[in-house]
Amino acid sequence: MKRLLAKLTILGVILAGGLGAYGYHWLHSPLALPQDGLRYELSRGETLGHLTSALATQGVLRHPRALRLYARLSGQTRVHAGEYHLQRGLTPLTLLAKLNAGDVVLHQVTLIEGWTYAQALAALHAEETIVAELKGLSLEQQLARLGLEVEHPEGWFFPDTYRFPRGTTDVEILRRAHRVMREELERLWSQRVDGLPYETPYEALIMASLIERETGAPWEREEIAGVFVRRLKRGMRLQTDPTVIYGMGERYEGRLTRRDLRTPTPYNTYTNAGLPPTPIALPGRGALAAAVNPAPGTALYFVAKGDGTHVFSDTLDAHNKAVREYQLQRREDYRSSLPATP
Repeated sequence: MKRLLAKLTILGVILAGGLGAYGYHWLHSPLALPQDGLRYELSRGETLGHLTSALATQGVLRHPRALRLYARLSGQTRVHAGEYHLQRGLTPLTLLAKLNAGDVVLHQVTLIEGWTYAQALAALHAEETIVAELKGLSLEQQLARLGLEVEHPEGWFFPDTYRFPRGTTDVEILRRAHRVMREELERLWSQRVDGLPYETPYEALIMASLIERETGAPWEREEIAGVFVRRLKRGMRLQTDPTVIYGMGERYEGRLTRRDLRTPTPYNTYTNAGLPPTPIALPGRGALAAAVNPAPGTALYFVAKGDGTHVFSDTLDAHNKAVREYQLQRREDYRSSLPATP
């Protein structure tokens, strides 16, 4: 009997060793993935069991129960929802590590400097990887869902490229963009020069949006800001076309008329003094910096040349001359020219 027990013990050890060796080899052997790999989306609420069963059904993973057992024994049962790219060479062991780390596929969307809030929202909703929670809601409902302490969303989202996993909501991305904008605005406001004709960071944000819409040439931003600041200090109306266009909304069809410039809206800086009531676009870092640190100088006027740059003038006579020269070639996408009357 003792000899039999000894033989059984030896056999058990051999079997255990064999199973252990096989298990080690299996854990480190590549999964049966296609040449280009495999995309797998683990939905919110799904577990490791859902994934292992699905991969086993597809012939990718052998012994799904064994992997779940190993995950429990090694404390790796927690997995993150998301879209995974399972590339060739992945093993059961590295698969677990990928799932535990939440190493999901990241997509990206870019919010462009000078876009309006509506354009930014449309760009988010054009991405099929983003969940559109704000779609179909009124502006008031959107603000409530976003949970932001602002009265109007325009200008409050920093234009940048944002990376995100599939299933991220438009609310989540906009909250990120809003957080970045607040941080940038606060940082630059703390570095502002003395004597600006606006008293709050929000007014600087409004000014930055005007600068953003006025020029496509980065080197002109501070000079544009300088003109606007000097006009505000002298009590001159800003008289900038982008504010008229914004106030017209869907009525704008690509070209401004004199009647448009004379038609009052809350945003028309030809008919209203001071800054418009809200920003008119998403300003970037350069426009924000220009708003709080405008270039010194004496120019009070500028006119668009038609190539994205401007001619700046100190006097009305010089400005009228520039208007006559460049307005003759006015384009449909013409950005702005300060008018001939202060």
